Amino acid sequence: MNPAPSRNPRKFLVVVDKTPESAVALRFATRRAQHTNGRVTLLCAASPGEFQQWRGVEEIMRDEAHAEAEALLHQAAKTVNELAGILPELVILHGRSTDCLQQLLKDDKDISILVLASGTAKEGPGPLVTMFGSAVQSIPVTIVPGNFSESQIDALA
Repeated sequence: MNPAPSRNPRKFLVVVDKTPESAVALRFATRRAQHTNGRVTLLCAASPGEFQQWRGVEEIMRDEAHAEAEALLHQAAKTVNELAGILPELVILHGRSTDCLQQLLKDDKDISILVLASGTAKEGPGPLVTMFGSAVQSIPVTIVPGNFSESQIDALA
């Protein structure tokens, strides 16, 4: 027996950061959402670093990390809207990206698919792909080759 279809459209989650593979994942998720009448959620982890010597400096660093995350999300949201006319959900969490991602997946049960792109550097596929590619998760994970061109992504999605 098949489970009842969800009344909510698919929600594609993308982790937004400064890496080239983030842009690949963003485009793929946006095109998939466009073709399936889905939604896009963008997560950016505001990570101020480990400096905690003075409370005032720590707060300034946290505020700066938050502002940077906001700027990254707004640019990504603009891309999603220009590509597909979708207004994405924006989420900023504070901490390491892997911890923030796990927390969001735990808190938001409407997320249907996590979209990641593999890193193209010699260091390997990237920490998120490594983490979610090897562990059993509660949602499907789509890993897009990080070296795909825009036309390859559009054809695939």
